[in-house]
Amino acid sequence: MRFDLTDLQLFVHILDSGTLTAAAQLSHLTLASASERVRGMEQLLGTALLIRKARGVQPTAAGHTLGQHARQVLSQMQLLRGAMGEFGAGLAGQIRLRGNTSAVREHLPLAVSGFLRQHPQIALELQECPSSEVLAGLRQGLCDIGVAAWDAEDAAALAGPHCQPWRQDPLAAALPLGHALAGRSQLKLAELLHENWVGLPRESALQQLLQKQALQINDRLLRIQVQLQHFEGLCQLVGQGVGIAVLPLAAVQRHGAATGVVAVPLSDAWAQRQLLLCTPAATASLSLPARQLHTQLLQTA
Repeated sequence: MRFDLTDLQLFVHILDSGTLTAAAQLSHLTLASASERVRGMEQLLGTALLIRKARGVQPTAAGHTLGQHARQVLSQMQLLRGAMGEFGAGLAGQIRLRGNTSAVREHLPLAVSGFLRQHPQIALELQECPSSEVLAGLRQGLCDIGVAAWDAEDAAALAGPHCQPWRQDPLAAALPLGHALAGRSQLKLAELLHENWVGLPRESALQQLLQKQALQINDRLLRIQVQLQHFEGLCQLVGQGVGIAVLPLAAVQRHGAATGVVAVPLSDAWAQRQLLLCTPAATASLSLPARQLHTQLLQTA
């Protein structure tokens, strides 16, 4: 089977745009050349990849499978170009590390700092995304190491990657001193839904989790007045009475005294989070730098 990268990129453009004409333009090909390339792929595979319709095309089952693998190949090529560019800049390797919001913003910066000081020629790509995408990235070969939160409601998501308990990461309500609920030993999210909120940007993994839980409780999103990137800034807003927040307990405890904020742990089952340190199922396939970082992260648990 011989497909070149132009074939694969063309096919991805077809799936994304839904038409051969648009895909040909995106690929800088003539329509005739694009059509010929698709026919060549179909002849090579011995099966139809697209269903032609009056207003565009749709992938067959084979076309859908090809599209999935084409995206992976193109992604790997992009990573390869980046890695080779880093070698040219004097770097000796790259590690791709994904983590959920709490991992990236609260736990990993200090956890990886010692490794990076010891290995100044290693580039670390640190990406924040929901835990489900962390695990999907490991299965698809899009990252080397992941830190994800255990979700008892979606235990099947752990299938494939090798995961080990890393750190406890419970969530807590951040409340201003004097708030009616600040003296409680614990709270449920349902008791806070009527409040004004401050929170992380809507695309952050933690904010997506909170909105998902709010919808499940009363079919409404949280009323978020301000969105900020940083835990400290959110605690400052809470302390000034702008709104409340739900953040990692460790973050609220770290910033609480300086910002006038009290941490009240959430008792909801989904808020009793366990961070997992994950690698692909075939851990031996990791590069030496990735294996070294994984070992060091285990030591910081």
